[in-house]
Amino acid sequence: MYVPTPFRPDSATTKALIDSHATGQLVTATMNGPLATLVPWVHRDDGTEYGCLLGHLARANDHWRTPHLGDALVVMSGPQGYVSPSWYAAKHEHGRVVPTWNKMELQLRGEFIVHDDVTWVRHLVSDLTSRHESHREMPWSLDDAPSEFVDAQIRAVVGIEVRITSVDASVKMSQNRPHSDISGIIDGLRSDDRHDLAQLVDDNNAHRTAQ
Repeated sequence: MYVPTPFRPDSATTKALIDSHATGQLVTATMNGPLATLVPWVHRDDGTEYGCLLGHLARANDHWRTPHLGDALVVMSGPQGYVSPSWYAAKHEHGRVVPTWNKMELQLRGEFIVHDDVTWVRHLVSDLTSRHESHREMPWSLDDAPSEFVDAQIRAVVGIEVRITSVDASVKMSQNRPHSDISGIIDGLRSDDRHDLAQLVDDNNAHRTAQ
């Protein structure tokens, strides 16, 4: 993935970004072309630099059983959106401005492993559920459903793992624009009701505008 220097996060930020992404496209190359499936992931520290991703696929999905060529690719995308040149102070100064697209993206590569094991899958599903339920006042857990029903659901899926060997990360939030343009970009995104993207632009340029 092409990542210009201003948009390349450091290792600690990259790890935090992996943790913060709940889903990502699993892509594998096969003899009949690429396969892609959107997967909810759990990121786990396994003692390596970037850890591993754990997830599951429906047993009926042929993706997990189709022989693949080389490593798997997982693509994770964050907030993204259009940036109008009309928001730049530079538009009024010299007019030499063009539109762009702010975005956040991770591309992770690693060994793809299948875990067709009900105990492994049960632990994974429990961890995945806890990730998304723990903040609730009354979090749901596997124990809230009849055990025979849960057992049947778990048998209907297969566990998967991607042992991450490399990561490319890009956080393009206008860090290449002059300081004088940043406030206009933030105000413009807020006017477009893109408060999430405006906050990311603010966060990723705070150290620059404070100089």
